[in-house]
Order: sequence, then C-alpha cells, then structure tokens
Amino acid sequence: MEFLTALINGLSSGGTYAIIALGYTMVYGIARMLNFAHGDIIMVGGYAMYVTLLLAGHPLIALAAAILFCTLLGVTVEKLAYKPLRGASPLAVLITAIGVSFLLQSLAQIVFGSSPKMPVKLQIPGAVSLGTFKIDYSTLITLAVTVVIMTALTLFIKYSKTGRAMVAVSEDRDAALLMGINTNAIITITFAVGSALAAVAGYLMLMKAPSLSNTLGAMPGIKAFTAAVIGGIGSIPGAMVGGILLGVVEALSFSVPALAPFTEAVEFSILIIVLLVKPSGILGKARREKV
Repeated sequence: MEFLTALINGLSSGGTYAIIALGYTMVYGIARMLNFAHGDIIMVGGYAMYVTLLLAGHPLIALAAAILFCTLLGVTVEKLAYKPLRGASPLAVLITAIGVSFLLQSLAQIVFGSSPKMPVKLQIPGAVSLGTFKIDYSTLITLAVTVVIMTALTLFIKYSKTGRAMVAVSEDRDAALLMGINTNAIITITFAVGSALAAVAGYLMLMKAPSLSNTLGAMPGIKAFTAAVIGGIGSIPGAMVGGILLGVVEALSFSVPALAPFTEAVEFSILIIVLLVKPSGILGKARREKV
C-alpha cells in the first residue's frame, strides 16, 4: 500500500515536472537556447495567483490571470532580452538567461518581501477512497491536467499549421525561413506557450504546498531541466518521459527511510547515468552539427 501511494504521488509530481520541462525543451528545440529564467516564470505566476485571489477570491480566475500574465511576461522577456541575441554565442545567451532569472527573483522580493506568503488558498480538500486506499483530489487533478496538456500539445504540434511550423524551425531554421515561415513569430509563440504551461505548473505546485516565495520555481525548475535532459532535450515526448521518471524516482526514494536524505543525489545520479549511456537522452536524437 505504501508503495502504491508513493507511486501515485510520484506520477503526480512527475506530471508537474513534465509540464515545466516542456517549456525548457520547446524553447531549446526551436530557439536553440536554455531559458534558465523559466523556473522564475512559475514564481511570477504564483504571485499573480496570490494577488488575484486577494482581489477576486476564485482559484480559476486566479489561474486564468496567471496564465495571461505569464504569457505576456514570457513574450516580453523574449522580445527584450533574447531576440537581440539572435546569432550571438551560446554563452552570451546563457548569461542573459541567468541574469533575467535573478532580475525576476529580485523584483519579486522588492515588491512582496522576503517572507513566504502562506497559505495560498488553492487547495481542494477531500479524497477519493478506494477501500483503504485514498487519493487526494489535488493529486487526481494534477494527473488529469497533465494528461490533457500532453495530449493537447501533441495534437497541436502534429496537426496545426503553427505546430508543423515549429517542427520545421526546430529541424532547420534557415530552411524554414526560406520556405516562408516567420521564424521570429514561431519563437515568440513558443515562449508564450512555455510560459503559459509554467503558470499551470505553478498552480499545481501551490495546490499541494501553499507556500509562496521568490524562490518558488528555483528547485522545480532545475529538476524539470534535469527531466528534459534525461528524456532528451528538444524532444516533447522526452520531456514527458523524463518528468514522470524523475517524479517516480523522487517519491520512491522519499518512501525509503535510508534513501530519503539522499533523494536529490539519487535524482541527479540518474541524470549522470543516462548521459553516460545515451548522451542525447532517452528519446533524444543526436544532431549532426553543420560546419
């Protein structure tokens, strides 16, 4: 029974990691950059929900406001910070992303202070009972939202005109430009989608742990990036697999008293093992660099 509980909790946490990892993997796959400010978009979404709850008081209104605000923020950051660096060295882009991350954390601390805001009232009390086994509503909602998002995003990429343009830009940006695809617009849309997913992930996180601070997205962002790399950075199915795998490993490690203090070491050890065995990730494809 304890194993089953840990497995369900792991799938729930893994789903959240997968949603965050999608933002990393989409931006890398299309724009060829690592947006290390992505975790802080989650934090900004959390504060947007906190403020909206104080004003409106309804969780769904708070979620809608956070999605809108995070989407606008993601597009603004892309336009102001990343677009001028098209063609710049990867190191310059990486340093800029880290700078944006610290900027967002510092602004949040200035505006809201350093003390955690709690509780953020997004919890849904109650559980579904299956005999002696109980599953919290928050866990069920997380699992359902994860499945819906994964399915919708897969269908969007596969069948929509914009989704196919994203695939074309990820394969060869220059060729896509010659075929008439507005690559700058596609990159902007990618940032918008990734930022909206970050807001949803923030909602799912605050349902379980209703404490909000300016570092809310720091560790989940790192773990989600780890999940994206494990699954294959740039691969949407890989982000899903990596997120679920990391969440399950985390939950199972926590359930074993001897491993619980070393849970994060276990998680990052899996990253090292995967990179040693398959450097491109579980579902990643090795790319041939043009000279």
